[in-house]
Amino acid sequence: MTTTPESLESFLSGRWQRGEGIETTLVDPVTGDELATVSAKGLDLQGALEFARREGQRALRGLSYAARGKLVGAVADVLVANRARYEAIAIANSGNTKTDAAIDIDGGIGTLKYYARLGAGLGDAHALVDDKPARLAKAENYQAIHLMVPRRGVAVHINAFNFPSWGLWEKAAVSLIAGVPVLAKPASATALLAHAMVKDVIAAKVLPEGALSLLCGNAGALLGALTADDLVAFTGSADTAARVRGHANVIAKSVPVNIEADSINAALLAPDAAPAGAAFDAFVREVVREMTVKAGQKCTAIRRVFVPAQTTDAVADALAEKLKATKLGDPRQADTRMGPLVTRAQQAAAFDGIRRLASEATLVCGGAEPPTLDGIDRNRSAFVAPTLLKLDDASEAKAVHEVEVFGPAATIVPYGDEQDAASLIARGGGSLVASVYGEDKDFLVRMVREIAPSHGRILAVDPAIATVHTGHGIVMPQCNHGGPGRAGAGEELGGLHGLRFYHQRLAVQGSSDLIAGLQASAASLH
Repeated sequence: MTTTPESLESFLSGRWQRGEGIETTLVDPVTGDELATVSAKGLDLQGALEFARREGQRALRGLSYAARGKLVGAVADVLVANRARYEAIAIANSGNTKTDAAIDIDGGIGTLKYYARLGAGLGDAHALVDDKPARLAKAENYQAIHLMVPRRGVAVHINAFNFPSWGLWEKAAVSLIAGVPVLAKPASATALLAHAMVKDVIAAKVLPEGALSLLCGNAGALLGALTADDLVAFTGSADTAARVRGHANVIAKSVPVNIEADSINAALLAPDAAPAGAAFDAFVREVVREMTVKAGQKCTAIRRVFVPAQTTDAVADALAEKLKATKLGDPRQADTRMGPLVTRAQQAAAFDGIRRLASEATLVCGGAEPPTLDGIDRNRSAFVAPTLLKLDDASEAKAVHEVEVFGPAATIVPYGDEQDAASLIARGGGSLVASVYGEDKDFLVRMVREIAPSHGRILAVDPAIATVHTGHGIVMPQCNHGGPGRAGAGEELGGLHGLRFYHQRLAVQGSSDLIAGLQASAASLH
């Protein structure tokens, strides 16, 4: 007997609503079974935004940062109470292993808890002071200060398919602390987890009406309904990001847009890192982890592996040994270490990218064909084997710096000296993160300075932290997440810095008494 997949409703204007027909069908990437459908056709998106601006703003704006922190903490508590259900959803809809699911689910919950604590630290204030008062003239009592006040619109969050939990809650946590209501649009292909989480939060009634909305389905006319008070935070491909930034209404209304897009991230092994040494082993361990966790479907995953030319073969052998030993299969099996990509469309895109890389590089392991796995139909599943490629000569190669395979694939790139390494890394055009591994701290310092302009974050690993660091690809809420150039030129998180996007920063000029009064009623951002 055939079961009709569940139709995921959207939560807009304070009620659950179902769109017309089917826009996208969600599937299990292991079995190909249909799990649910989504559609936003016929939904009143303009009305949903107006409702959030009116009801959500009224409720949130009247609260202090500390009070909003309590709301965010209550959201985290709801998710913790229901966590056991989420893991099964992540396995079924995203093909996650338990480890993959934990990164997504617990990453979202942890970020909510972190920002709840930050909100509490801002106390009863309703605005933020960004710096100290500045005297403007000979008269000492004429001063200015930079004040930050919450924006009056809605934060539209357009999230990527790879982190349906973390992507949702890391944006929502900051926005809600800032006092700006959220309309979240998860990627349709993996919307099941985001839908389940929001449904639990709405049912628990821990947020004021209008503070959180959910759109399941295509964005449609959403961007055309934005006003100058609204904001957009987008995570996804550079092509889609360009359409968001270039939307006629977004341009006409000067709607602020924060982008996190494609990123061809790098890991670099220092010349002094000898095989079997602490730095070498940490490097190999991290590259393998970044290639296989979530099947390489992380915007921060390592795509380019920079090694001294004389060490190329040793690195290739060490990586290939571990990658070939990685158990690929159904994530429901306890011994599985890597699951499939989320859809067959993503699998096809990954294979196309691997073929483009292989036009300039040698294949070490893996490849652009579905692997043969016991009990799994290769014609219905979305598996890609861990794929390592190697360049013999990096001087003329282009694809490795231009093609991001959003899956378990990376390319070894040999370099000559420090300047050669830095120059090659910069050819990525801007990245979210790079990591550097070595024994010589002076080398690490020089390399950080050299490649810093091309990155939003750098992890520098010496033996002192080789086994204790949080990881190349793990985004911590205390740290900036974003990057220049092709990475989108955006910034998220970074502790209190993340609140800036959701505030209007203005200079206030007046008497020293007035400035002192503003200072007394606001919290410091520093």
